Amino acid sequence: MGATENGGSLGLFRNREFLALASTAFARSQAYSTILIALALYADLFSTSGTVEGLFGTAFAAVQLLIVLPLGRLIDLGNAKRYLLAGLLLNVLVFVGFSLVSAVEHVVVMRVIQGIGASLLWLTGSAVVGEISPDGERGLWLGTYNQVGAFSSLAGDVFGGLLLFLYGFQVTYAVLIVVTTLATVAVFAALRDNPGGNADPEEATGLETLRDLMGRTAVKALVVFRLSFSVGKMAVIIFLPIYARTAFGINPFAIGGILAGGKLTKSLFQGKVGEYTDRVGSYYLFILAGAVVYAVGTALIPLAEFAHLVFPAVTVAAFGGAMTLPPAFFSLFLAYAVLGVADSLRLPASMATFVEEGEHFDAVAGAMSLRSIAWKIGQVSGPVAVGYIWDQTSVFGAFWTAAAFLLVSAGVFAVLFSIDPAPEERAVPGD
Repeated sequence: MGATENGGSLGLFRNREFLALASTAFARSQAYSTILIALALYADLFSTSGTVEGLFGTAFAAVQLLIVLPLGRLIDLGNAKRYLLAGLLLNVLVFVGFSLVSAVEHVVVMRVIQGIGASLLWLTGSAVVGEISPDGERGLWLGTYNQVGAFSSLAGDVFGGLLLFLYGFQVTYAVLIVVTTLATVAVFAALRDNPGGNADPEEATGLETLRDLMGRTAVKALVVFRLSFSVGKMAVIIFLPIYARTAFGINPFAIGGILAGGKLTKSLFQGKVGEYTDRVGSYYLFILAGAVVYAVGTALIPLAEFAHLVFPAVTVAAFGGAMTLPPAFFSLFLAYAVLGVADSLRLPASMATFVEEGEHFDAVAGAMSLRSIAWKIGQVSGPVAVGYIWDQTSVFGAFWTAAAFLLVSAGVFAVLFSIDPAPEERAVPGD
C-alpha cells in the first residue's frame, strides 16, 4: 500500500490491485462512450423521434434502478471479485448483441442488457476501490480511479468514433471485446479474492441500514441532489451526440472529438481535485460548485445554432480525403469542455462522502447503491421527458430545461446544508 507515497496519482499504478481495478474502469468507460456515439448513428439510421431517442437512455437506467439495491447488498456480503468478472463477461455478450441489431427495438433491448453489465462494473469497482484504499488516501484513489474512466471515455470518444467512421459497427465492437477480455484477465490474476464482503448479513445494506444512511444529513442532501441533477445531466449525455449528428450532420469521428473536450478536462483535473479535497475537506462546496458549472455548460449547448456567427467552417485532410468541421463543432466542443471541469469538481467529493458515510454501518457498497438509486430515478425519467420537450418545443427548450434541473439541484443541496450542516468530525455510531 506504500506505492502511492510521494507518487500521487501515478504512484497508484505501481499497485497491481489498483491497476486491475483501473482496467475495469477503462473497459467500462470506453464501451459506454463508444456506444453513445453509435446511438447517434442508430438514431440517424432509423429516423427516430426525440421521445424514442430518450428511450435509449431510459432503458439503460430503468434496469439499473431495479437491480442496484439488491446488487449492493450482494456485494457487501459476497465476493466482489466474482461480480467484477461477471460484469466484464456480460459486457462481452453485449457487444456481440449490438453487432447483430437491425431495428430500433433491438437497440433498446441491448441497452437494457448493457445497463446490467455497467451496474456490476461501476458499483462493484467503486466499492472495492473505496474499501481497499489506505486511510487518508481515499480521495486520491477514487479520484484517480475516476480519472482512468475519464481518460478511457476520451479514448472511446476519439478511437471509438474513428473506428465507427472508418469501419462501422462490426470492427468497433470486436475491438471492445478485446479490451474487455484483457481487463477480465487482469482482475482474475491480480485482484485479491473476496476484497471486502465481510459485513454482517443482518447489518449490510438492508432496509434498516438504508434508513440509517438516509438519517445522515450528508447522505440525505446528496440523494436529493443526485435525483434532480441526473435529469439534466443524462439529457446532455444522450442528446448531445444525437444533436450533433441529426442537426449538423457531424460524422462519428468528429462527434468523438466534441465529446473529447469534456473527457480531456475531466481526465486532466479529476485526480488533482481528489487530492485537493483530501486536504481541504468541506466536500459539499466542491459538489455545489460542480453543479453550477455543469448548468452553465448545458445552457451553452444549443447556442451551437449561432456558432456560424463566431466560428468558421474548417476543412481538414484526413484518411486520404477531406473532412469539413462545421462551426457547431467548435461551439459544442467548448460547451462539453466546461462540463468536464464541472465533473472534476463534483465527482471525487461526492464519492468520498458516500464511502465515508457507508463505513459507519459497514455498508460501503450499500451507500454506493443508494447513491446510484438516486441517480437512476432521474436517469429513467430525464431522457424521455427532455426528448418529449424537444419534440414539442425546440432544442433550446430541451437543453435549457435540463440546465434548470441542474440549478434546482444545486439550490436544494445548498438549502439542506444550510439548515443542518454535516459535521466536520464524523463519529462512528457506538463509539
